Amino acid sequence: MPSPLFLPIPATTLRAWLNDGAEIALLDVREAGQFGEGHPFFAIPAPYSQLEKDVPRLAPRRDTRVVLLDAGDGVAERAAARLAALGYTQLHVLEGGAPGWAAAGYVLFQGVNLPSKTFGELVEHAFDTPRLSAQELQRRQQAGEPLVLLDGRTLAEHRKMTIPGATPVPNGELALHWQALAPDPHMPIVVHCAGRTRSIIGAQILRSLGVPNPVLALENGTQGWALAGLQLEHGSPRSSPANGKARAQDQAAAAALAAEVGVPQLDAAQAQAWIDDRTRTTYVLDVRSAEEFAAGTLPGAHHAPGGQLLQATDQSIGVRHSRVLLLDDEAVRAPVVASWLWRLGYETATVQGGIHAPLHLPPDTAAAPQPATAPIAAQDLAAWVASHAPLLVDLQPSPAYRQQHAAGALWSVRPRLAAQLQAAARDGQPVLLLTPDAATAALALGELPQRDAGTLRWAHAADWVAAGLPVESTPYSPADSEAIDYLFFVHDRHDGNLDAARRYLAWETGLIAQCEPDELAGFRLPKAEATSSAP
Repeated sequence: MPSPLFLPIPATTLRAWLNDGAEIALLDVREAGQFGEGHPFFAIPAPYSQLEKDVPRLAPRRDTRVVLLDAGDGVAERAAARLAALGYTQLHVLEGGAPGWAAAGYVLFQGVNLPSKTFGELVEHAFDTPRLSAQELQRRQQAGEPLVLLDGRTLAEHRKMTIPGATPVPNGELALHWQALAPDPHMPIVVHCAGRTRSIIGAQILRSLGVPNPVLALENGTQGWALAGLQLEHGSPRSSPANGKARAQDQAAAAALAAEVGVPQLDAAQAQAWIDDRTRTTYVLDVRSAEEFAAGTLPGAHHAPGGQLLQATDQSIGVRHSRVLLLDDEAVRAPVVASWLWRLGYETATVQGGIHAPLHLPPDTAAAPQPATAPIAAQDLAAWVASHAPLLVDLQPSPAYRQQHAAGALWSVRPRLAAQLQAAARDGQPVLLLTPDAATAALALGELPQRDAGTLRWAHAADWVAAGLPVESTPYSPADSEAIDYLFFVHDRHDGNLDAARRYLAWETGLIAQCEPDELAGFRLPKAEATSSAP
């Protein structure tokens, strides 16, 4: 008998639901590494290890139609029980999980941020985005030819590695800052990222605004630079431009772009009607920088910096066919990002007054869970461990565990924790969970059966180190096959692995060919429709 908490559905039904125009959240509850090795095109990463923390933000309406996807190993059923306890009422589980999807003849896509990545490739075809090779950029730099080189990624990514001389300006900030950086209309602007998508989208953002300068995307980004045998810059001290006053001409260009593609600007009453509509999901997102968001925003709005929203839409918007309201405080960034989000296929609008609009949002229900018990303090850890001889279980991300962990500790992740403890712990042996944060501890503790007081405790992994207790590193443990929380395919390319970079770029340029017409039909681009053969 099926559990009353959910209804199993076959892959054919899910495929139909994804295309019926009604709201649906296809949540892949496998861990990040499993997700990245193969998932349906419209799947949203919602790993079971962080489920209750992430899902209320990704799918805030509790009666949204939700389909849960796992590896066919029962984790989706466990996730359904957790979500039912949070009040979700339309829960379904894909029969057979990801293997069931493949068995039905449907593609499992490798990688992450699939719709956004595919969109970037389609944009290049649709608008014939001009590009510059790494060799030609180096030649121009060495010849002293004037140009402005912009890194369209996040500041953290820029710090890790960048093209020498680049200024970090995340794509969502380009519309606000380009003129101050390139006041000479004859000076070329080159936008780069780590691969392809943000280079293309950044260049097209500027071109769509009618920037007079020649604008080019650096072909294949930092990976193309490294593959050309050129040296990347690490630890760049440069920062993004300080927020300046928006120019009237930039506001006019942004408004014209939004009007051209059909993005409306709602007044407060219209926007409130979207928010109050209990039959639809509406995300209210502040697209400004993290510093601006921290300094003040519309109460209840979530932060989604514009460049990253376009790059990784599935990390902010979990419900297909939902609505999105974008906010800023200068009427430049929100309409520009909204115009591109609309082209990505989302029902999008801006709001008069931005973050200062008199809107009332429902209370935020995405607060991180907290454990019922306090952690063992750093100063008490040594004595507690000495007196209890516990089994140590480390719940840090696997790369952090490999680098350093408590000597002798097992590595685990929430979906496997209970089974591992059953196999490893001696009868009556106390257990100490070492976690990166309180939310991880709370979710992990909820997986385990009740124990006698004092025999199941937790502590911050950093406090173990602070207490001077013994640590070790295991660079190859857990094995790659066991580190299900980490996608080596994506991350190795940033660590000097040129073969990984080649594979990644080949994957990115090959995405369109893997897609079926219904997977491309939602994009609103001149040539995307022809490419997809969609009606």
